[in-house]
Amino acid sequence: DQNIKNKNLIRYVGRGGQWTWHGPGQRVVYIMLDLKQREKDIKKYINNLEEWIILTLNFFNIDAIIKQGNPGVWIKKNNALFKIASIGVRISHWITWHGISINVHPNLKPFEEIIPCGVQNGFVTSIEKEGKNVSLDQFDKKLKENFYLFF
Repeated sequence: DQNIKNKNLIRYVGRGGQWTWHGPGQRVVYIMLDLKQREKDIKKYINNLEEWIILTLNFFNIDAIIKQGNPGVWIKKNNALFKIASIGVRISHWITWHGISINVHPNLKPFEEIIPCGVQNGFVTSIEKEGKNVSLDQFDKKLKENFYLFF
């Protein structure tokens, strides 16, 4: 719909984090798992999400890290941190909701209008901005392959 394409829409979704932006060129994945059938450990679940993303980025020769105290996946360069993936989950009755977003090749300009995920001392990057030419299909294929290593 043309009206939606030309407007910034803000939605409350009741999950972790503060502000984020989703749009074309991002891979957004909503994971719904019953942690009662797995392990009732929220920290481990979040860590598995981060490690899943890191392993997938490593396949495309992108070195990413976890920054303690700030969920998501980061790239460290020039003594600064750049967020390449966000995590925003909600867990209700041990069922996971919402999930992750990875910047494959989005327009990063909208991030300049917000403080992404409430982190004020970091920047945002993408796979493309890191000099890698990866399509969403290529990224999806590897992300799916790696899913079962963690879940």
